Amino acid sequence: MSDVVIKAARTADGYCCACDLLPGWVVAYDGDLDGFKAYVQESVDFWLEGRRKDGDAYQEVFDGEYRLVYDFDVATLLDYYRGIFSFAALQSITGINQKQLSHYASGISKPRPQQVEKIKSGLRRLAKDIEMVTV
Repeated sequence: MSDVVIKAARTADGYCCACDLLPGWVVAYDGDLDGFKAYVQESVDFWLEGRRKDGDAYQEVFDGEYRLVYDFDVATLLDYYRGIFSFAALQSITGINQKQLSHYASGISKPRPQQVEKIKSGLRRLAKDIEMVTV
């Protein structure tokens, strides 16, 4: 199965995205994250259907099994997790000061690549820890 990276970001009312493998394809959605993901899949399917019907070229990855993988910008990622974790908890997870995390989430400042990696690494560690929990 191939991964298709969807570059996504939060907007004032929902989310938007684009994909390098789908030239000219852009999606904007007013609503929550789950609805956004369903809408994106529907939009990709529609885009591909049109390309196939018209005989237009598209990336071979779409002829096999693929999954959409979302690459959210840091502000969107932190804004989403702000509803789940406090900035104090995110500080513990990432090692980045909660005030700085707040600035990243609100778009006041943009993290350096090293800070982005610290945030992603911290959240990946958390996900691995959760996977190890047995019920």
